[in-house]
Amino acid sequence: MKFLTAGVITLFILLTSQPGAAQSRTDAIEQLPEIVVSASRVPLEAKAVGSSVTVITAEEIERKQARVVSDLLREVPGIAVHRSGTAGTLTAVRMRGSEHGHTLVIIDGVKVNDPSNAGATFNFADLLTADIERIEVLRGPQSGLYGSDAIGGVINIITRKGRGPVTAHMSAEGGSFGTGNVSAGIRGGGDGHHFSLGGNALRTSGISIASGNEKDGYKNQTYHARLGAQPAKDLEIELLGRYVKADVETDNVPTDNDDRTGSDHAMGRTRLKYSLFDGDWKHALGAAMHRKRRTVVSRWGTTEYDGRKMRLDYETNVFFESSALAEATHAVTFVTEREKDSQMSGGAGSDVTNHGYSAEYQLGLGDRVFLSGSLRRDDNERFKDTTTYRATAAYVLDESGTRFHGSFGTGVKNPTLSHLFQQFGRVGPNPDVEPEESKGWDIGVEQNLLESRLTVDVTYFNNRPTNLIYWNDAGTAYDWQNPETGDDDFYDNLGGTSRIRGLELALRAEPRERMELSAQYTYTDAKDPDGNLLPRRAEHVASVNLGYAFLDGRAVVDLGIDYNGKQLNRTANPVMLDAFVLVNLAAAYKVTERIEVFGRVDNLFDEDYEEVPGYQTTGIGVFAGVRGTLELFQ
Repeated sequence: MKFLTAGVITLFILLTSQPGAAQSRTDAIEQLPEIVVSASRVPLEAKAVGSSVTVITAEEIERKQARVVSDLLREVPGIAVHRSGTAGTLTAVRMRGSEHGHTLVIIDGVKVNDPSNAGATFNFADLLTADIERIEVLRGPQSGLYGSDAIGGVINIITRKGRGPVTAHMSAEGGSFGTGNVSAGIRGGGDGHHFSLGGNALRTSGISIASGNEKDGYKNQTYHARLGAQPAKDLEIELLGRYVKADVETDNVPTDNDDRTGSDHAMGRTRLKYSLFDGDWKHALGAAMHRKRRTVVSRWGTTEYDGRKMRLDYETNVFFESSALAEATHAVTFVTEREKDSQMSGGAGSDVTNHGYSAEYQLGLGDRVFLSGSLRRDDNERFKDTTTYRATAAYVLDESGTRFHGSFGTGVKNPTLSHLFQQFGRVGPNPDVEPEESKGWDIGVEQNLLESRLTVDVTYFNNRPTNLIYWNDAGTAYDWQNPETGDDDFYDNLGGTSRIRGLELALRAEPRERMELSAQYTYTDAKDPDGNLLPRRAEHVASVNLGYAFLDGRAVVDLGIDYNGKQLNRTANPVMLDAFVLVNLAAAYKVTERIEVFGRVDNLFDEDYEEVPGYQTTGIGVFAGVRGTLELFQ
């Protein structure tokens, strides 16, 4: 491909132009493995977090060579991923058996769920990993912190921040299915400033999504920027921006045709932070926007969708200590925000404005007990005002390496503008749809063994969603097992309370020096109010990952095994999809301190599987490439 060839030539010139200082395997990224930033309004030590959280670091992303975020999420407890075909097609993520619209996705502080689609979901198909430094997956109802859309949990994505000397970086790879991928950028930082600029271009010819010969390709161009400055000792300002342009060819399964969807989404955020009293009183004022436009071309014609979210927010944090009864630390947070969602399709549009007010209190007693409580009030111009809350607790026994953790919270999901006003195919809107609500709790224990070389975490979760919004087929009674079809379909609330409960098991170990082993297993029992299985919730999901560095750390190999159990899918003729196992193998070798070659094999054993009935997936794929860094202005 032309752009892949140009990328390789540019990389060669970049790497041979002048000598440079050695860079580490993770490009000198400052890791914060013991800090979690999404489980509270203030950063917390991991041991103080009562909620269930999984952190994916830049080092793991690089070692596994995942090119889309959804492939990383397959190895997170409580997460199920469904992709409707090949690269670039609709990719949904469900958390703890909830709907994919119940997961709030945040990128650098910007809420990116799309107001223009039916469930205000986030499509993970277009989210590449090239510039990502950290992913935090926060499970359980989180509306007490984040408002609507967080019934299942929150996925918080943080992009790379420039640190240290100004460094250029570039990567180019190619492989099966006519795939080419090039990324490049420059970043750096020092006292009072930081910057990171870059881009990523991915193209693949793919395969036919339906059973046929016409290939369905995918193109993605992603550009990102993160800039920050500290004009005064206690004053900081940061600007962030991201733009993605994508085009994917699809089929009207089971027909092999020429459908396609083109999209572009832009997001930006600016934040001003000011500290008083040596950081004991902090203020933050922010503004954010997200816009996604889609053009869908199918046999029924061309339809355009435009969804936008605008948000203004102010946050203040107060930190203090006391010793009246015990050595204690306190953090009190107040947040107020205004969000406006709008959508337009077919020349008609609608919008809704929400004002949110929340407070959170964090208490640490010594280095052993950690408690938190949050309360949020949402005033919505279209729906009833709601109050949500969350409480967490963690208890640490350093003597035995044991940590108990638990949380309880409520969640809310307001109907989308599409549910209320927009026609989707034969599914009509319903202005009488009511918000979905949920109560959920979890409790678990984390145990360190073998001098902390082995950590095991077992968590039980229990969620009770009510008023679930579903697709009512021709006005008939709700029945996932035997849905009917018709021309009068519409969205409606499912009466009663559903039951979703399960068990999460996570293991991390260092069997030997420079070897990392992780494994997870999730059992999910998801039933509707009548005791029927909720669709697309596999009872059993598991994964194992092994990474090993050798030759003094110059070489690294990674083996990933993902298991997805059988699951029911809702179709006109209900289908139980078979279980499947995917095995991926990746390796990399540092030729010099600045140049690294890498390669991977996806679906090593050429597993034939489907995640959505009738949508074909790719078989074995082989990819290889080279990447390097160059320190500038020496």
